[in-house]
Amino acid sequence: MTNILLTGSSRGIGAAIAQTLSADAGVRLVGHGTASGIAADFADPDGPRQLWDKALGELGSIDVLINNAGVFEDNPIDLSDNDWVANWERTMRINLTASAELCRFAVKHWQDRKSAGRIVNVASRAAYRGDSPSHWHYAASKAGMVAMTKSIARGYAAEGILAFAVSPGFTMTGMAEDYLSSRGGEKLLADIPLGRVADPEEVANAVAYLATSAPASMTGAVLDVNGASYVR
Repeated sequence: MTNILLTGSSRGIGAAIAQTLSADAGVRLVGHGTASGIAADFADPDGPRQLWDKALGELGSIDVLINNAGVFEDNPIDLSDNDWVANWERTMRINLTASAELCRFAVKHWQDRKSAGRIVNVASRAAYRGDSPSHWHYAASKAGMVAMTKSIARGYAAEGILAFAVSPGFTMTGMAEDYLSSRGGEKLLADIPLGRVADPEEVANAVAYLATSAPASMTGAVLDVNGASYVR
């Protein structure tokens, strides 16, 4: 049995990941979110530790950590200095710092148990391509997540601790729908050679593969799911 902790499981990509993994009889899943799973506020510095401890209490051990929780909020540069910095720090705390803390807890857990483990971080196309003028913080947080994933992969592979990332482009979740409608959906869709945004299930399938069956030699890999809107 594979014990998995999934953050941000209550909607969008996270809900699709939860559904995909829950269909696997060999998986025990603990989710995180206000609508389902364990409630933990990642804007609160105590949130990641509270989530980890509760999940570990339910599962007994954790074999796979999937960091999916995140926010996508406007932060235009004409805000006041204090507001702009506060928005920057909120996004970094939720999207990157909370994920980093959970990765640290996971690595130490596996080291203490002398066991293998897997981390899958859900990043974004924005990590490589950047994002809008109001979303510097979002792009920076996702780039940090990719760099963190690669650092973990390189640092702990010899201990059987693997790390992967998935970088979706626009995915048909609530956040993406709002973004597309506010910026002229047809114009943005024209930038996607596939001609459509991804379905959450497509991203979920990539995450599930990395979480359960990707070969160890893939550690450090980042899988793009963006309809060829950014290739590298």
